[in-house]
Amino acid sequence: MEHTTSVELTNLADIILAKAGVIDPGKVRRLTVENALVDTGATGLCLPTPLIEKLGLTPVGTSTAETANGIVERTIYSEVEYTILERTYSIRVTDLPEYAPVLLGHMILEALDLCLDIKKGLIHNPAHNGAWTVRIL
Repeated sequence: MEHTTSVELTNLADIILAKAGVIDPGKVRRLTVENALVDTGATGLCLPTPLIEKLGLTPVGTSTAETANGIVERTIYSEVEYTILERTYSIRVTDLPEYAPVLLGHMILEALDLCLDIKKGLIHNPAHNGAWTVRIL
């Protein structure tokens, strides 16, 4: 069963530049993805290349990734700030082909203390009574 959620993405470098007064806050690149796939088999945050370009992220390295189609080389991009269920954190992004869905992996869930409930979808971790307990990643 597929579970999707809404995620707000913002270029972290833009946020920093806006806070420093270098760029106008209105120039901060951001977008919302309404149907991001919660993929517990994925590790981090994976975005199709058109969204990476729209956010203005820059390449910072490469990594080998194990996918359903075998071992592939992926580009790692600069950080985004992401918000899901009113909780916000940041992470570097891995690229995906342009036709792929946005993938939210287990590191995203752990950082925001979220769980995947089969019936309810993405929820705050019930073990913490709705409080956000930060885990050291």
